Amino acid sequence: MIPALIRKCVEAVRRGDEYMECWGTGQASREFIYAADAAEAILLATEKYDSPEPVNIGAGFEIKIKDLAGLIANLTGFKGEIRWDATKPDGQPRRCLETSRARKLFGFEARTPFENGLRKTIAWYLENHGR
Repeated sequence: MIPALIRKCVEAVRRGDEYMECWGTGQASREFIYAADAAEAILLATEKYDSPEPVNIGAGFEIKIKDLAGLIANLTGFKGEIRWDATKPDGQPRRCLETSRARKLFGFEARTPFENGLRKTIAWYLENHGR
């Protein structure tokens, strides 16, 4: 979802679009984790965790899709309107993980603040695909 929104915003900025369209109502919420934090969690788990029971890793933060789209628009410089197509699905209303076991069992907590991770991801996109 984040890569698609970044691409959509960057392309809308380049074309000078007055609006962009997103699916659903934007009211569903999701949790995201920065890739480097996820890699750290996996490393910690392989070093310190030896059990068959699953453990959730996550950022412990959720955001509504509408707020995510607005934040990405702002960070990419898209000044147009975001139009929501409610005829398209929202998907599951909420996705947020319980991550206390990761903290307790192998000391993992995501360290990258959400907006910082988005900034890094957008910068990477612009450097590698946004030309």
